[in-house]
Amino acid sequence: MERLLIIIPTYNEIENIESIINVTLAIAQHYHILVVDDGSPDGTAAKVKSMMSQHQGRLFIIEREGKLGLGTAYIRGFKYGLKEGFDYIMEMDADFSHNPNDVSRLLEAVKGDGVGMAVGSRYMRGGGFRNWSKYRLMLSYGASIYTRLITWMPVKDATAGFVVYKREVLEKMDLSKIEFVGYAFQIEMKYYCHCLGYKIQEVPIIFVDRELGTSKMNSSIIKEAILGVIKMRFRNYN
Repeated sequence: MERLLIIIPTYNEIENIESIINVTLAIAQHYHILVVDDGSPDGTAAKVKSMMSQHQGRLFIIEREGKLGLGTAYIRGFKYGLKEGFDYIMEMDADFSHNPNDVSRLLEAVKGDGVGMAVGSRYMRGGGFRNWSKYRLMLSYGASIYTRLITWMPVKDATAGFVVYKREVLEKMDLSKIEFVGYAFQIEMKYYCHCLGYKIQEVPIIFVDRELGTSKMNSSIIKEAILGVIKMRFRNYN
């Protein structure tokens, strides 16, 4: 059975972490979860560690000191997944914005010929949002259009964070080239995959804004995305 590692980065997700782990791991035996926690003061890491015996061999944790950024958390997780021999590696939020029941659809999509990455897309037919403000919707949609115009990358939802990779794609990437840690990280990983010649398969999802906990979005993350897209357009990822 091919194994999937789902990376969940956390900072103060005590309200969500137990539920997202239990719901996700109940879906299929070949699903595994790695939590990368950035020193959450609310006890998120302790909660995960208390659950590891319940999910023996399927739940793992990496604890880091302080908030080091979303991108570096995922890269740390990618390296762990490759070292441990997982066939597919996924990014997923802790707050149920990404529905665990959609994992199987993304996993099936990434298995297609020439496909290196499958993306849970909010901007294709069948996709959408629930409980998002008009401001956040305009920001996200505008960023995706802006990215397509600058990079010519054929992806409708360039900022999406619900993504699964084939192992071979991450093996071919020089992860030390990834510069961005916030919003732009998601764009950069898709652009790198595109530059390597892989297809990016989009799968429609409904994105549901978090009900518990606090959003990590801020103005510095937005600024990084705007300037970062221009910078990455002229970088060599091959």
